Amino acid sequence: MTASAPRPFGRALCAMITPFTAAGALDPDAARAHAARLVAEGCDGIVLSGTTGESPTTTDAEKSALLRAVRAEVGDGVPLLTGVGGPDTATALRLAREAEEAGADGLLVVSPYYSRPPQAAVEAYVLRVADATGLPLMVYDIPGRTGVRIEPETLLRLAEHPRVVAVKDCAYDLLGSTKVMARTSLAYYSGCEELNLPLYAVGGAGYVSTVANLVPRQVRAPLDAFDTGRPAEAARLNGLTARLTELMMASGLPGTVTAKALLDAGPVREPLQPAGREAADGLRRAYEELLAA
Repeated sequence: MTASAPRPFGRALCAMITPFTAAGALDPDAARAHAARLVAEGCDGIVLSGTTGESPTTTDAEKSALLRAVRAEVGDGVPLLTGVGGPDTATALRLAREAEEAGADGLLVVSPYYSRPPQAAVEAYVLRVADATGLPLMVYDIPGRTGVRIEPETLLRLAEHPRVVAVKDCAYDLLGSTKVMARTSLAYYSGCEELNLPLYAVGGAGYVSTVANLVPRQVRAPLDAFDTGRPAEAARLNGLTARLTELMMASGLPGTVTAKALLDAGPVREPLQPAGREAADGLRRAYEELLAA
């Protein structure tokens, strides 16, 4: 990690779950408590209403209420981003303006999903959102969910906009990411825990982590070791989190399902279903083993 690498939203960010009551309603009090814990245990910033935050099944009003509740809890010194992307441009523009009004520090803009637009349309969509508010954007490249990659050439052009400042990278293309970082000032945040340290080592800004909902200190520790000139220790610490990361993020269950299996944060919202007993028991064992390591 070079000293000049940009970190517009800090280094260690959590993709926060959205807590619900037992009846399935938004639970602002639980959200406030969870956000406070994340900050106390080493998160520089929080990303709300992303994939882990169940954004496809929360309403616009719930997204705004969640942002306002967390802002009231953590104050102005903790960067808060909120997801505003959607399948259509009008929705993204509306959510962006509402997020700015509710106190967001930045916008997480996922590429349009389902319609699978060509690159020129993806670029136009991001630029429309960038022009809709005065907030900086983190572009969310997650083709496994959207069906559309934001190609490196598209990101090179988007980087020319002054409010497009970061990328949440879930494209699994380290070479492509390295090429964009070499030619732009975009801050690259890993969105895949297994790539947190590798991306950081070649110039990334940090990460946006689902696993950090459970173990924020342990997810941050490899980057701390790397920054203090201890690469071997960084690799060792990174290895300690591998089993929990595998079960949470690569077991066939969505990350929000596995996170909520270990947190007192209410149910997931349908069509998602809770983790089964066997999966939940495995997650609990891996979690406890990591805490004891």
